[in-house]
Amino acid sequence: MTATATAPVRRARRGLRPRTAALAATAWLLAAFFLLPYAEMVVTALRPADQLRDATYLPGGFAWSNLVKVWTDSTLGANLQVTLLVAAGSTVLVLLVALPAAYHTARHRFRGRTTFLLLVLVTQMFQPTSLLVGLYRQFHQLDMLNSVWTLILCNAAFNLAFAVWILTAYIGSIPVALEEAAQVDGLGRFGALRRITLPLALPGVVTALIFTFISAWNEFVMGLRLTTVPDSQPLTVGINNFVGNYTVQWNYLFAGSVVAIVPVIVLFACIERHVVSGLTAGSVK
Repeated sequence: MTATATAPVRRARRGLRPRTAALAATAWLLAAFFLLPYAEMVVTALRPADQLRDATYLPGGFAWSNLVKVWTDSTLGANLQVTLLVAAGSTVLVLLVALPAAYHTARHRFRGRTTFLLLVLVTQMFQPTSLLVGLYRQFHQLDMLNSVWTLILCNAAFNLAFAVWILTAYIGSIPVALEEAAQVDGLGRFGALRRITLPLALPGVVTALIFTFISAWNEFVMGLRLTTVPDSQPLTVGINNFVGNYTVQWNYLFAGSVVAIVPVIVLFACIERHVVSGLTAGSVK
């Protein structure tokens, strides 16, 4: 290529630099805008009690003891344990039920398949609040209030539809010929599913996992109504207990909020690339 031919290419590349810089600056500004509330939350969590009403962005000193007292002066430790059990149990239960259902729906054209998928979509539209009275009465009659299993079952039920829907789309995008070739080589249907389909469907599985886990982790309404004993309440309800009738313990409230978001941020950061590829499943045919 001659020098005259490469000159327009060089000018085009130089022309892209200001645009790239502008996009990067805009992205940093948006990131800072969305991170400011979290920064304020951390600062408030470390404010001394006598400076909570001061109209300043930074306190005169940081009370690191707030992060210790929030554990010793409340049931936050037990609440965190309940939330971990509920989120993990709901996620495992959803995957155990959604994977076989999604695989059968994606691989077989049975009678009523469209109706089944439509029913799955309709159940996703139900809100826990609208069913809360019936759920409370049912679990009260079964003597299952203040139970971790009650929260696990409820959270799994309300997240199952999303998991079935996204896993059906992802497994449906995997060619059937791969499983047929594996069966010709001696693998049975279950072996082909375990060694071929599931590894290829891992991004979709991780997507269902992270959304189910986050939904169960952040759930509040069912935890508030189906649990009344402080030690059996999830973390979201335990944090809400810092809001009293006449006063609000802002430093403890925000300290508990910091504790609540850290595990989710770490989990999402570890598997973010699988979530992105799972969300784009089926977009290209």
